[in-house]
Amino acid sequence: MKRKFLFDWYQTPRGKLLQGLEADYIQRAITVSCKQTILQIGGLGWESEFIDCTLYKKFTILDAKGFGCELARKIQAKAYCLPLKSDSVDMIIVPHLLEFDASRFTTMREIERVLKPEGIIVVINFNPWSIWVRYLYLWDIKWANSWRGHFISLARTLDWLRLLNFEVIMVSEFGLDNVTSKHGKAVTGSGSLTSTAYAVKAIKRRYNLIPLAPVKNAQSSLAIAGSLSVPVPVNHHE
Repeated sequence: MKRKFLFDWYQTPRGKLLQGLEADYIQRAITVSCKQTILQIGGLGWESEFIDCTLYKKFTILDAKGFGCELARKIQAKAYCLPLKSDSVDMIIVPHLLEFDASRFTTMREIERVLKPEGIIVVINFNPWSIWVRYLYLWDIKWANSWRGHFISLARTLDWLRLLNFEVIMVSEFGLDNVTSKHGKAVTGSGSLTSTAYAVKAIKRRYNLIPLAPVKNAQSSLAIAGSLSVPVPVNHHE
């Protein structure tokens, strides 16, 4: 699977608009402190537009080809086999990677494994119902040959996250010049035909089973009505 479609898209006028919207969105989505660990899976090359790598010392880019901002730390590895300890990352950013990953669900399981409980994940994908993305894919041979990806709908992304015990807190859609977001109960799996891409922000929840202790039979200290014999006074007549 190739990501050339993504980088070619960013060179178009509409792609440059999307790049700016995504940079602003990711910058606002980073709510962890500069001392916490942030992992970006899939290099973009313009990470400096949304994060200060000199301030966020623990910001790391994992890419199979070592691609990404020169100022950031890098790990060259496959996304479906993360060389990281379990529960070791505070936030994970996945910008346009799952669409080009043949082992995308295995990658999602790896993300769940390395992310700390209550950690944050941000996933950004192209909108498969976008008329602009479909137009380039169907009508332009150059774009179609470079795509080699798999469209992932918003509904499927939400299903994957919920299956892995993530709580979705916000869904955003990138239009031509703005970003619309839905929070909490307003989050649905229906996407807009005009939005080029969408982003999902979720929190990893860990639910622990609480073992129930066996209930011991204890003698009740309550008196049951009718169980006590009350002496009846007897009148003796002489």
